[in-house]
Amino acid sequence: MREIVQQAGVLLVLATALWTGTGNAQSQQPDEAAVIRLIDAAVQRRFEHVLGFTDIEHYAVFRGKDQTHPAAEMTVKTTYKKGVGKSYEVQSQSGSEIVQKFGLRPLLDNETTVNLPGNVERSWFDSANYKMKLRPGGVVQLDGRDCYLLDVTAKRKAPNMINGQLWVDANDGSIVKLNGIASKSPSPFAGTTHLMRQYMKLEGYPMGTHARAESTSWLIGHTVVVIDYGDYHLELAPAQ
Repeated sequence: MREIVQQAGVLLVLATALWTGTGNAQSQQPDEAAVIRLIDAAVQRRFEHVLGFTDIEHYAVFRGKDQTHPAAEMTVKTTYKKGVGKSYEVQSQSGSEIVQKFGLRPLLDNETTVNLPGNVERSWFDSANYKMKLRPGGVVQLDGRDCYLLDVTAKRKAPNMINGQLWVDANDGSIVKLNGIASKSPSPFAGTTHLMRQYMKLEGYPMGTHARAESTSWLIGHTVVVIDYGDYHLELAPAQ
């Protein structure tokens, strides 16, 4: 009987040691250079394997203090082809024609330009385009996923590049969320623009689900653009 009790005690000590060891490993600060390499590899992997996709995107523009009733809305079908870029087909639109013409249409035109071959690589969230600093504390939780949190600073000024925070999946380096201030205002009248975008993993690759851009200026006041993405259809490279 004494031997059984002693064996049980040993097992309990071993189990406690293993559990404690796991906890300590997760709380340890990972190697920053290794995390950045993981991010770069994830960006390259997505570019190589996602040959194209279509999705449905809904845009809503809110003005002033009214964050309930959009001043204008637009639903588009987006088509992306690697080596070609993005194109948009407007499926529906409503609200202010002025906001649609001078707000949403230029936004789509800018996205088309940004995603042209030769341009799109300059917008990737990788170490070629951003200075990255891993925040202390190890793994953090976001949307039920283990993530690393990094402070990022754009190496050049552009409306679609941010200075802020980047969350990436701790297992494969894929982007989970970005949040920050645009490194360059989209226009002299827009003022400082705050950007946020969330991602989900679809067939192993990160795809946008929700985005928000908010700006305030003396000329046009407070404006919020909300984008929701859905109904994705991906074309992937054949498995090697």
